[in-house]
Amino acid sequence: QVQPVESGGGLVQAGGSLRLSCATSGSIFRINAMGWYRQAPGKQRELVARISSTGRTNYAYAVKGRFTISRDNAKNTVYLQMNSLKPEDTAVYYCNADPWLDDYWGQGTQVTVSS
Repeated sequence: QVQPVESGGGLVQAGGSLRLSCATSGSIFRINAMGWYRQAPGKQRELVARISSTGRTNYAYAVKGRFTISRDNAKNTVYLQMNSLKPEDTAVYYCNADPWLDDYWGQGTQVTVSS
């Protein structure tokens, strides 16, 4: 199967914004809830936001009110709008189904927030 392709990361100052995109496999996208995960150096990968196939969203406490997940069903694409970024948001961000599929990890996109 085709792996997801994440993009949109970069270096930003604290308080700034980034918008991440994830192009997914239609077969995965259509039947699963999708999630954005992140992994910081020395830490476990964590789910930061999820969106169901019907558009219901949930967020980790650390990002609630600052991040917004959305999906474009016509493009099989998931987005993560990140506002008011903090240095602790620095991580590699990945998208996957929720719960994740072991063989469906992409390369991720690096987000670095400077103080």
